[in-house]
Amino acid sequence: MKKKNWWLYLLGLVIIVVHFIPIYILLGVAAKSSMDITSKWILPGYVEWNNFKEALNGGNMLLALKNTAIITVFSVFFVTVIGAFSAYPLARNRSRLNTVVKSFILGIMMIPGLSVLVPLYSTMVKIHGISTYWGIIVVLVTFNLPMSIFLFSNFIAGIPVALEEAAFIDGCNPIQTFFKIILPQLKPVVASVVILTGVGCWNDYQFSLYFLQSPKYRTIPLAVASYFSQTANNMNAAAASALLGVLPVLLLFIFLQKYFIKGMVDSAIK
Repeated sequence: MKKKNWWLYLLGLVIIVVHFIPIYILLGVAAKSSMDITSKWILPGYVEWNNFKEALNGGNMLLALKNTAIITVFSVFFVTVIGAFSAYPLARNRSRLNTVVKSFILGIMMIPGLSVLVPLYSTMVKIHGISTYWGIIVVLVTFNLPMSIFLFSNFIAGIPVALEEAAFIDGCNPIQTFFKIILPQLKPVVASVVILTGVGCWNDYQFSLYFLQSPKYRTIPLAVASYFSQTANNMNAAAASALLGVLPVLLLFIFLQKYFIKGMVDSAIK
């Protein structure tokens, strides 16, 4: 069987290499001195720690990490909680209205965020949401909720209704049934939503660029972009900043990958 499917192993190896190359080059550039003109494909025999010092001090990466963590944690929390609560009635009450609502949610997922940037920015200016934590959190939650509701509703639809009927017979109301019966079974899809939303909010650049104009609210993507200008750039410090910024997300995925894969597969099947 393995001999017949050798091409699958080869394809898997190619995919691994393609995904590993950017990380490999990032490590090499972050470790090199700005005076080192050797190929980016060659790892240096030393580590230029000044790049990381520049990232932490000049680039204010600690402040950027704090801002990004605050924005990501609150955004993921609201997207997960609101998505789960919204998906429950959509999955259980299979009416024509709910079908229309689910179709509307799917349609929203297809709209690029930048296509509504002008009216969105105008609205945020009027409600004083520019350069505030709550302003960018509201924007990120709004654009990540459709995906969350879609995954939760598909997963909940696959849970047997008999479990809820038994809970109703025992005297549980719909809210108690959700917390005691449905919510404990949502761990895999919760992990999927947390990772997908968390990575999206952690790496967000398009909305942060316009809605976080104050330097004290700078996030990781904005901190990395600050090393590039029309007159000069610091590729090595930018690589060090990017490396520091990607490590927390990489560690989170390593710990949650089992639930992430299970949640994505179960949501697709159900």
